[in-house]
Amino acid sequence: MKQMAVMPEASKQPSRDYRPSVLGRLKKDKWLYILLLPGLLYFIVFKYVPMWGVLLAFKNFQPFTGFLKSEWVGLEHFQLFFANPEFFMLLRNTLLLSLYNLVFFFPAPIVLAILMNEIRFALFKRTVQTMIYVPHFISMVIVASMTYVFLTTAGGPVNEVLEQYTGRKFEFLASPEWFKPLIIMQTIWKECGWGTIIFLAALAGVDMEQYEAATMDGANRWRQIWHITLPAVRSTIVILLILRMGNILENGFEQIYLMLNPLNRQSAEVFDTYVYMMGITQGAFSYSTAVGLFKSLIGVVLVVGANYLAKRFGQSGLY
Repeated sequence: MKQMAVMPEASKQPSRDYRPSVLGRLKKDKWLYILLLPGLLYFIVFKYVPMWGVLLAFKNFQPFTGFLKSEWVGLEHFQLFFANPEFFMLLRNTLLLSLYNLVFFFPAPIVLAILMNEIRFALFKRTVQTMIYVPHFISMVIVASMTYVFLTTAGGPVNEVLEQYTGRKFEFLASPEWFKPLIIMQTIWKECGWGTIIFLAALAGVDMEQYEAATMDGANRWRQIWHITLPAVRSTIVILLILRMGNILENGFEQIYLMLNPLNRQSAEVFDTYVYMMGITQGAFSYSTAVGLFKSLIGVVLVVGANYLAKRFGQSGLY
């Protein structure tokens, strides 16, 4: 009896990977692309199109001459900026404020999120979360006004109490030594609670059985935090730290500007307020653009460097 070999149908024709065309993918996922459109337009209009404005840093821009016909001066504005005696003052103030933010503010949401994660009474936890989120929605103008009301020597409650115990009043608002601590305290009070959201979201994915197993092994709460909680948010901490390095020369214009006055200027003037003063109040558009471009280039270098170091130490970077 003859046996007939049955060839599978698929082997008669070579298989081909079906890849839909670009038009086909657009048609298939059209609603996803429609949802993407507003965000894409935002970045094109407000992020990419204004990048042509950096050419002002290399021109002697005159409003009546126009952007295209203004004289090309190359690196002249950068040379003037680096030779300016105020350059090192601006660099020192900006870096010190960023360093204080990195040391005191950056760990604060992490610590607060870990403490919130340890609360087991749900109603109390939600109440505390609501209370610490509220300052984020308060305008910085209101925060600066509250600081002035509390710390002013003209009837401020803080100075009134200090005068009773020390016999004198303290010039918190006019003293260069107090400017940076005040900025850090304002930032912590306003943004610390809001910063816990991303860390609490990361901690929500931790398997509770790990804590139960650690308890069975005799680990106390501190050991559980060190070996379970912190490793769960380590990758989030690294990514946020990389992003923070990119903004190390940005201290928040509005906050600094509201707290700045002629008496504390030597400690308060930073790149952001200097760009505003030179560009808006004095009309040096090309010079202020050069200062802003310098600050942006430093941020790019720091982001790339921080991402490289993170990968060298075995952490996941931005790319």
